[in-house]
Amino acid sequence: MRPFSAVSAIIITCLVLSSCGFGGSRPSRETTSSVVRPASPVPSAAISAAAAQAAPQPEALAWAGTVPQPQAFMPAERAVGMPVPAERPIAMLAPENPAREPRGRSRVYSHSFRDAHPINFGTRSPRKLAVHGVDVSRWQGDINWAKLRTQGANFAYIKATDGGDHLDPMFKKNWRRADEAGLKRGAYHFFYWCRTAGEQADWFIRNVPRDPSALPPVIDVEWNGESSCKRRPSPERVREKMQVFMDKLERHYGQRPIIYTAPDFYRDNLQGAFPNHPFWLRSVAAHPSKVYPGRKWVFWQYSGSGLSHGVDGRIDLNVFNGSEEDWHNWVSARSS
Repeated sequence: MRPFSAVSAIIITCLVLSSCGFGGSRPSRETTSSVVRPASPVPSAAISAAAAQAAPQPEALAWAGTVPQPQAFMPAERAVGMPVPAERPIAMLAPENPAREPRGRSRVYSHSFRDAHPINFGTRSPRKLAVHGVDVSRWQGDINWAKLRTQGANFAYIKATDGGDHLDPMFKKNWRRADEAGLKRGAYHFFYWCRTAGEQADWFIRNVPRDPSALPPVIDVEWNGESSCKRRPSPERVREKMQVFMDKLERHYGQRPIIYTAPDFYRDNLQGAFPNHPFWLRSVAAHPSKVYPGRKWVFWQYSGSGLSHGVDGRIDLNVFNGSEEDWHNWVSARSS
């Protein structure tokens, strides 16, 4: 039994070694997604003509030429002689705060106003002065400013405020329309003796735009018998309140305010006062030199019963103290 066992072991060993050699030549069926093993070669004799036509043909690439080089960062060719615009900073093209274009001298129209109660001023008639204008408030209603301009209104003072809480309901419209029609315009405040000067100045500043092309602001000081305020302060107190109001406006608008007044108020409070302030004087029966002796003035209100195309009813008429050239120089000095 032992010899047989040895021979049997040798034979079995040889058979095992022979089977291992055959198994190593067979391809594995296991593949990965990235590597595909080639199929075993098929003998040509086993393929018929029909089978050859049915066999799938290999797909050809759409691009058969050379692979192009990336072009994203290559400079484009420029034609010889072609002008190239120079690069400029954006800020140079669109300034943030373009300056308002300066206005030239506006035309001065000769006045053709009429008067419901004309006065003979003799040799010193306002008609002999060149530059006429008006002052208005809500009582003039809806004004045709373009027509009023051609009638001889070269400037207009427009009521803005009175006291510390009243705004003329027509102020904003009149302010805008007068400017559109080409008039030089300014705003005035009717001073109320029962409110502080500071409150009234703040109210005016709150409602009247700061426009460098506007005429100087005006403080209207007079006794008003129809006002609910019956207080009449002493001359010293009157001048003190006026000074506070005018100083505040001058700081804000950069122009010294003009003082408008009437004969009785002037006589009681302002004779000899404020020598460095311009005055606008009401004098509807005589030349200002007779009513306000020694007082220099810029504007003269010579009528409270004027008539004009463009306005329904009566309107106050005024004139500038000087020639047409004086007017342009005076306006220019205050707009610079």
